[in-house]
Amino acid sequence: MAYASKAREWYAKELESLRGQGLFKQERFIHAPQGAEIEVEFPAGSPPKRVINMCANNYLGLSSHPEVVAAAHAGLDVRGYGLSSVRFICGTQDIHRELERKLTSFLGTEDTLLFPSCMDANAGVFEAVLSEQDVMIADRLVHASIVDGMRLCKAMTDTFKHSDMEHLEEKLQEHQDKRFRMVITDGVFSMDGDLAKLDEIVRLAEKYDAMVFVDESHASGFIGKTGRGTHEHCGVLGRIDIITTTLGKALGGASGGCVSGRAELVEMCRQRARPYLFSNTVAPVIVSGALKVIDLISATTERRDKLEWNTKYWRSLLTAAGLDIKAGESPIVPVMLYNAKLAQDVARDLFDEGIYAVGFFFPVVAKGQARIRTQLSAAHERHHLDAAGAAFRKVGAKHGILGLTKNQIIEKFGL
Repeated sequence: MAYASKAREWYAKELESLRGQGLFKQERFIHAPQGAEIEVEFPAGSPPKRVINMCANNYLGLSSHPEVVAAAHAGLDVRGYGLSSVRFICGTQDIHRELERKLTSFLGTEDTLLFPSCMDANAGVFEAVLSEQDVMIADRLVHASIVDGMRLCKAMTDTFKHSDMEHLEEKLQEHQDKRFRMVITDGVFSMDGDLAKLDEIVRLAEKYDAMVFVDESHASGFIGKTGRGTHEHCGVLGRIDIITTTLGKALGGASGGCVSGRAELVEMCRQRARPYLFSNTVAPVIVSGALKVIDLISATTERRDKLEWNTKYWRSLLTAAGLDIKAGESPIVPVMLYNAKLAQDVARDLFDEGIYAVGFFFPVVAKGQARIRTQLSAAHERHHLDAAGAAFRKVGAKHGILGLTKNQIIEKFGL
């Protein structure tokens, strides 16, 4: 028997254990385009309910923008549905080159290479440019896809404490015997919403002759004065060696990612990155939509500016309510609850109040760091935020967490 009853029983018990610990993840089914308000079926089989969406990566509200949808339709009509091939065989259209050039100009780099997703970009880049002679020195809170990509590379792996520049400098000093040193960080950390100290990282990298890698997935399009990312915000535009980012968040919200940076490093990815060499090309419909997105965000910062206002206003609402939030300036605003079951319960009660937000817990975040990660969008209007703020107050009062410190929440609910 291929699937032994013993194995089946073991997995069934593991899943039941996850349910018992409040760690079981349930999917919600959306019956509408992505937007500030969506229709969600939850639990499965129930009638869809219209709710305010407070947890999408749709930072600029472009996922269903009519001009983006129209461009995608045009791409479908003119270039077809898919390429049925990888890039280096017969999967590269002229629009792929056009998008790569536009991303290069927008990000302020030398060259860009598209990947099926940013996860694929992170999976391929390190193995393509580093070897056992080199070392990767990563912030301890980098995204899981970066960790997975580092595991595929033969270079030595080391880490530095989150945003601790003194510790990073110690690591750079320690690894002066390596051929190449690469400092690896997120631009905006996806779970906490804080920004990397890229100006200090670049200064140290230049002092110790190291390369800098930044994942800008939660920054491209809206962080920085013109939305170019954390490197613009920190004043190091043009001084980052490798940037990876996604088209699946602010830049249209569909899929696709890229490696952008020094021309030689990008070309190494074109020659050696396995997810690029062995994955189908980004579909023409997505490329066409993304081209329109770049045009829209290059023409005006209106959406980026509205997102900034929404972020400040939302943070003020949660702070005034007495909720424990992570300080910062990004549109990622985590409401800290520390206990996984509490996070699930609060998310469920918020849904009952017409607010869609999901509880995050291990293994998505470390044990004891459960939270509800709220995310702002330029699609949100003030009335959306006021309604969501009122719901958080009501649900917070129900669970007795308003005004409590981290230690008080842990004492009351446990980890």
